[in-house]
Order: sequence, then C-alpha cells, then structure tokens
Amino acid sequence: MKNLITLLFIIAALAGGWFLRDQFGGMSMSASPASSERKVLFYQSAMHPWIKSDKPGRCTICGMELTPVYEGDKGIDTSGGGEVVALTQNQIQVLHVETAGITRQPITRTLQVAGMMDDNATRHRVLSAYIDGRIDKLYVNFIGKEVAEGEPLAELYSPTLLQAEREYRQLTGELKKNTGLRLRQMGLTQKQIEALDQKPSDALTSQILSPIGGTMVSQSVYEGQYVTAGERLMEIADFSTMWFMFRAYEQDMPWIEMGQTVSVTTPSMPGKTFEGKVTFIDPNFDEATRSTKVRVELPNPLVNGRRLLLHRLYADGSVKVDMPSTLALPKSAVIETGPEAVVYLDQGGGAYARTVVKLGRRGDKMLELLSGLKEGDKVVTNGNLLIDGQAEMNRSFMSPVEPPKAASQPIAQVSEPVQKAVVSFVEMADAMAAALAADDLPRFNKASESAMIKTGDLVELLRSAEGTNENLEALDKARHFHGFDDLQKARLAFHTFTVAATAVLEPLRSVAAMPAFDVWECAMVDQAIPNAPKKGRWVQKQGRAGENPFFGKEMLNCAKEIKR
Repeated sequence: MKNLITLLFIIAALAGGWFLRDQFGGMSMSASPASSERKVLFYQSAMHPWIKSDKPGRCTICGMELTPVYEGDKGIDTSGGGEVVALTQNQIQVLHVETAGITRQPITRTLQVAGMMDDNATRHRVLSAYIDGRIDKLYVNFIGKEVAEGEPLAELYSPTLLQAEREYRQLTGELKKNTGLRLRQMGLTQKQIEALDQKPSDALTSQILSPIGGTMVSQSVYEGQYVTAGERLMEIADFSTMWFMFRAYEQDMPWIEMGQTVSVTTPSMPGKTFEGKVTFIDPNFDEATRSTKVRVELPNPLVNGRRLLLHRLYADGSVKVDMPSTLALPKSAVIETGPEAVVYLDQGGGAYARTVVKLGRRGDKMLELLSGLKEGDKVVTNGNLLIDGQAEMNRSFMSPVEPPKAASQPIAQVSEPVQKAVVSFVEMADAMAAALAADDLPRFNKASESAMIKTGDLVELLRSAEGTNENLEALDKARHFHGFDDLQKARLAFHTFTVAATAVLEPLRSVAAMPAFDVWECAMVDQAIPNAPKKGRWVQKQGRAGENPFFGKEMLNCAKEIKR
C-alpha cells in the first residue's frame, strides 16, 4: 500500500509538472487571430476552473496564466460540485483517458463456488435380511456392478420362509391373504408372492431382488454365509443423478435462489461442463463458517459402462445471476477509498469533476448506482487514478502550509476494517500452519473452513484501498479449501495459499497501524513437497515459535524468522 501511494503521488507530481510545462511552454494562452475578433467573457484557470477573473492574470493557486473564455463558449463548468481537474486534448490522449456512459441495464454476477459430489440420498438403499437364513448363491458378487430394478441379487434358503410359501400355496380366501402379508414381512415382493402358485414345489430357495436400479457400492455377505434378521447384506446407490454440494457464504446469499442454473467442472473431466439446477438451500446457517449448504442436482450419464461424475469427487461451480435492469456504471470507473466511492464525471471541454456516488449490488463488470449520477452522464473508466492524483495536488495547493512532518511520522495508514480483516486472516492462517506442523489433518480441515470468506474479505478491502495486482489475484485464487483426505495434498494446497498470502501481507508490515504478525521461512520445501519451490514462507501470530508446516514433526524446527 505504501509503495502504491508513493507511486501515485510521483505520477501525479510528474503529471502536474507536465501540465504546467504544457501550459507555459507548449501552448500560448493568448487569443488566436480568429478568436481576437470575438468578445472575451471572462478569464479562467485551466487547472483550477473555479478561479475566474474579468481581467487577464494568473491563477491565485498555482500561478498559471488564466485562459480567456470567448463569447459562445461555456468554459469549464464547475456547477457539478466537487473538485474539477482540467486537461487539454493532448493530455487526454497521452493519459489514454477513456469514458463510458451511465446506462440502465441488467447486471450479471458470477459466483465461484467449490464443493463435492454426493449421490442422490433419495435413491440410496441398504438391503438387510428380513429373516434368518443362508445365502446359497450370489448373482452380483462385486462392488461397482450396475443392476436393474427387480434384478435377482441372491438366493436365500430359509426354513421359515419356505414353510410360509408352502402354506400360501395350500390356502385360499382370507387365510391365503393373511399368509401373503406374512410373506411381504419376510421380504418377498408382491410379484414374487403372486408367482408362488407356479413356483416348483421342490424349490428350496427364494430370490432377493434389487429394490432400485443403480450401482452396487457395498457387499457384506458371501455364498454359504448364514445371516440373521436385520443383518446388513448389500448397499445400492443410484448415480444417474448426482448432488453437487457447496457452501454459500453470507455475502453470497442474496444472489442464490432456487432453480438457478449452475455450471460445474471437475479436474477428473477437463474441458467438460455439467449443468444443473439449485434444488435445496439449507435453512440451518452455520455460525462458525458463516455459510450454509446448497444442493445442485446434475444428470450423470452412463458412457462406455461408467458414470462420468464419481462419488465424493471435488468440483468447482459457477453460479451466474442476472439482475433486473437498473442504473449501472463500470467497475473501472469507481475509486473506493475508505467509506467513499468516487468517480470523475466528464463535464466536457476536458473538465472532470470528482463526484461521490452511492453503490448497491456488485456485478462482475458493472455496479448498481443508487445515487450521485443520472442516466446519460459520462464517467472516466481509464486514467481516473492519474486524474485523482492531480486532484490531490490541487487540494494540497489550496490547503494551508503545514510544518514538515517528523521523520518518525508514518507515510500511510490502514483503515480499521483492513486492520480487523488482517487480524482475522492471520489467526486463521496461524491455525492452519499449527495444524500442519502437528501433522493433524482433521484439525487443518477444520481451521481451513473459514479460508474462503476471510481471504475474500481481506482481498476485497485491499483491492478497494490499493487496486488489484498479481499478488492479490493469486491469493484470491488460492483460497479454495475443500477438506483433504491426504496430509501431503493439504500441505501442497497450503503452500500455494501461504506463499500468496505472505506476498500480500509482508510489504504491509511497515505501514502504520498494521496489526503485528510474524513471517517465517523454510529453505527446503522441495524436499517435503515434490515439485514445490525450494523456499516457502508463512505468516503466524506474533510471539509464537516457528514450527514448520511443510515438514511437520519430521523437521519441526526447520524454520527461520524473517524480520522486518
């Protein structure tokens, strides 16, 4: 942040000097022969347009020669309020100033989410023994076999069931009906009961049929095994449709609705996109992660004998939301410094007025405009940071002269929201590093649950304060943690995340009011994580001894503190 602010002031100073050179050296402020015949209405400062005079002279702020405004010209309009910066056409071209109009249009927002594939719980069956007996034959004897509804799975020999079947064949009327109910309780289907009259009298076994079509995911019995009533036999899941489950965080909730289309991708199927609808939003909000679960139902076709989407697969989703038409302006037009959102309004004639606006919902490229401008107004979308730097110089010209600052006085400070976000982020990153240092995978997964929202909050605040950059973008992309089942994979993901985090936070350690934290480094990361860079840094709470998250207990103290 410090470097960015310094750079902006240097650019603004150079720009201001260039403006003065352009005005005094490159351009004559006297009237041209064509304009000498026209009546001069008044004289105006091109850099500080609110300075006007009925006589030639110089600006009382910057000393620049006043520009004549002739009859038929309107000069630089300062009625729009705020501070006005004036540029010549040559300056506008050099600075690549671009503008865009305020329009009424729909705003599109794309939410990037991460989650896991689960099977359809309404199409999942566990088969248990209804009665004591012996498994004489298995028709399906391996996991992963696709079965159809009603397909025989096994042959069961049960003396009790066999006796009930024989009674059923011998009885009639109400007694036969009652025996049929007993057979249903013993596990036979209605079709099996109706076919008993044609069943051979010497048949000793009865078939166990599949209650649904699907995939055999579990088998607990073998041929010749005796089973008792209630004992688990097999488990079948229908993978023809899958549930993509992801967490929606608090700030995302206003954008998610039932029936929305979600595009899902997975590393196991590169280049392929699956689309489904939001079918459930969990009303039970998790206070710890500030999120709730959302379910998307996806078709899962059978191709070459296998389902494309596998159970428990990690996946990423994009939720595309289109808001109704509203007054909107481009994101690039807005400069957000603290609580204010500022744009530069094109007033014509090279004049740009600093204007405070109130913003609503945020789309991918457009922002909802609540107040401050009207439809048809033009705002600067490129070059506005340099214009803002010139406006800052103008304010310094108008401010009373202050005594020099003491050498110890900070150059820049961070806002209170940024301070709080850094504290929360460091606590979360510290907990993740400590868990890996202890080789505790469940503890790491728990600590990383809030990584998505806390990292997102920090990135958004820093973007508002200093604009976007490669380090912020890298941190934003590395904040997806899905819950790992392997410690090595967790360390690899943490390495990407923490390297990006230290690249963002370490330069801010010298900024005034920045919360204190420590930075540690391991010089042999590549020996712990294959294909990783040799060095890796991480942040943790101040005062805690550095414990290596990449090696864990194997080389716990292999760490060096990086001082300011």
